[in-house]
Amino acid sequence: MNRTILIATDYSLESLNILKKVLKEKDESGDQHQYHILLVSGYDTGDSIRDLLFNTKGTIFNKIRPKEFCEAYSIIRNKYPHLISKITCDIFTGSFQRTFNQYVKSNSIDEAYFSPSVRSKEKGMFDMIPFIKKNKDLESREISLDIREKLPERGKLAEIFVEV
Repeated sequence: MNRTILIATDYSLESLNILKKVLKEKDESGDQHQYHILLVSGYDTGDSIRDLLFNTKGTIFNKIRPKEFCEAYSIIRNKYPHLISKITCDIFTGSFQRTFNQYVKSNSIDEAYFSPSVRSKEKGMFDMIPFIKKNKDLESREISLDIREKLPERGKLAEIFVEV
């Protein structure tokens, strides 16, 4: 049976530690489900007509998602092929709770995971955690991450191999 998981991300390699931790727990518990993983970040598209007309998800991802992020989640996907059916990157552009609730419903999201240590810092991005916490139909869980200040692999693809 397929289930859908939303993971709040800022498209940093550190944020993929949430995905690694969740999949590790599900693997150790012997979970038999296949998961569609939605890596979602809040993004304010602004009010400019020009931006709304000419910006696509692709151009926005080119601004906020580094190439290493895609390579890193592919590595994670290869580690847990029995748990992952699909990984999708997406942005949530709404600003109201009811819009987020509709987003959850239309994507059939069953579970959501977030970490308070992963905060969107890029221009135009906003925090998804308040929306996730306020949604009553969504099973959500906070993941604590131990972010080491001095990590030689920080920001590099090798960071994904550090144990969480």
